[in-house]
Amino acid sequence: MKLSFNQTLRQSSLEKDLQLCEKHGYDAIELRLNFIKDYLEEHSIDDLAAYFQSHNLKPLALNSLEFVTFCNEKEYSQIKENLTFLCEVGNKIGCDTIVVVPSFNVGDYTIEEIKNESVRVLNDLADYAEQANMRLAFEFVGHPDCCVNTFDQCDAIIKEVNRDSVGMVLDIFHFHSLGSNIEDLKNYDPNKIFVIHIDDADDFPRGYLKENIHRLFPGDGAIDLDLILQTLKEIGYDGAVSVELFRKEYYEWDVEEFIKVSKEKTARVVGKHYSIPVC
Repeated sequence: MKLSFNQTLRQSSLEKDLQLCEKHGYDAIELRLNFIKDYLEEHSIDDLAAYFQSHNLKPLALNSLEFVTFCNEKEYSQIKENLTFLCEVGNKIGCDTIVVVPSFNVGDYTIEEIKNESVRVLNDLADYAEQANMRLAFEFVGHPDCCVNTFDQCDAIIKEVNRDSVGMVLDIFHFHSLGSNIEDLKNYDPNKIFVIHIDDADDFPRGYLKENIHRLFPGDGAIDLDLILQTLKEIGYDGAVSVELFRKEYYEWDVEEFIKVSKEKTARVVGKHYSIPVC
């Protein structure tokens, strides 16, 4: 299995993360929209494409179109503008996947109404993305305030959309935090999992966990990562895992030490179930 780094350190930059992820043997990197825009203030998309062409490190996904459901006209216009930008970047650098995140605190909508809105938005975004040969990876967020917050709810939306270009982001923190069912994962089509975020969590009850406070390095927390990774292997998932670690204390770390430790801890956990490429 390939290992990827998701850009989460606010004190870093795309240029620094590229250098350090290559140095410490990551296979891929998940690029964040704001980091890309900052990078382009002094570089070009062609510069970024040339980097990936000349290094072992490759782009995994572009992260992300955020809060895409129940938007007003101005908000949705910005989402479409970001989609156009990320499709252009993806085509240039050889990355075909964009992460898409549903909205929070949308008000009183039923599960069916949320499903209908999510399907509508994903179909609209996919109409454009497919023209650029891009895929959309829809990420449920395991927090009570997110309108799509469990694996089975996200699965039902993706099945209703029924497009090859639309799949799921499986974030293990979010899978754990509201108690998504491992049996659902055991029966899932691995080809519909476009991105996996790997992480761990403090041992708090369902619904209490907050991703910018309670995430931990893989292997340091209460999530049964062995069960989830073994299940992924059994259903035939053989893509990458991307370590994603929002946590206030981590923002104070030295960037290189954080990237190094993230790789070591992730490789230790994943390596019990998958072979890890030697760089």
